[in-house]
Amino acid sequence: MVKNKKTDVKKEEETPEEEVLFVSLRASAWSEFYGQENIKKALQVAIKAARKRKEPIEHILLYGPPGLGKTTISHLIAREMNVNIRITSGPAIERAGDLASILTNLEKGDILFIDEVHRLNKVVEETLYPAMEDYALDIVIGKGPSARTLRLDLPQFTIIGATTRIGLLSAPLRDRFGVVHRLNFYSPKELEEIIRRGAEKLKTSIDKDSIAEISIRARGTPRIALKLLKRVRDFAQVHGDGKITKDFTNKALEMLEVDSVGLDNNDVRYLKALIQKHGGGPVGIETMASTISEDISTIEDVIEPYLMQIGFIKRSPRGRVATKAAYEHFRIPFEQDSKQKPQQKLI
Repeated sequence: MVKNKKTDVKKEEETPEEEVLFVSLRASAWSEFYGQENIKKALQVAIKAARKRKEPIEHILLYGPPGLGKTTISHLIAREMNVNIRITSGPAIERAGDLASILTNLEKGDILFIDEVHRLNKVVEETLYPAMEDYALDIVIGKGPSARTLRLDLPQFTIIGATTRIGLLSAPLRDRFGVVHRLNFYSPKELEEIIRRGAEKLKTSIDKDSIAEISIRARGTPRIALKLLKRVRDFAQVHGDGKITKDFTNKALEMLEVDSVGLDNNDVRYLKALIQKHGGGPVGIETMASTISEDISTIEDVIEPYLMQIGFIKRSPRGRVATKAAYEHFRIPFEQDSKQKPQQKLI
């Protein structure tokens, strides 16, 4: 068990109040971490090899959509390596001095987890290069002609970077990570195991139909699955005896505006605008952003990935286009030339 004030690795002694926190639903061992099997196997090999050599594990880069377990995997690696983990994020490290303060406080073998690593300041990123390669920190003291460079030796440590947008990561920084893995969306079966374990930790009774229903609507994301589980649990406690049944599950998810395939209010608003106001497309991203009053990055990073994953929209050189599956979901007759029609009424 890792013991350190710097780390937020879950401790064994937990009060009942702590059990309701999301962090308490995270896997505390590889046996509790479902999904991402190939990544788990590769990381376990790297961990065992590093422990045999009595060296820190190589720098690791984890990327993929949010909520798939990048932070959880980092905690599991720290536990397996029996080292401390320090948590920070790219935007939080504003200056090179902030980075120097963090790195000089690490001990041999420690892990520094940097979330949203693609948002590191350029100066900070360049300061990080020699730290990752040579375990040394170059600090400039003074200004002008009297300025001199001081090199500080650092203990061997590991950086685990997490990002949702690996394309924004500079090539020099990306190349300094020895282990790179992409996390993929989860299947409903994998999410069922996560929901079942989450219900056990929350000491909540839930039937198989409810588990299956939540897993289908969780958009392939454990974080969303556990969030929906908690909201359904709240509904069952307020309107029933606390036991989660399929009836309570359907009513709770209807109240949350999460439909049968996991579309939320923003997704439905986007699809309605695309089909009703633009005839199904093609339509440019700027036009869509103006139509639904959302910024472009929210549409590209939050709304569209899942809609493309389930085949409801496609991107073409001319813009976004609603597919036949999207029309069928809303029970609208689909015609190939539907984009020429000015408006269509949604059921």
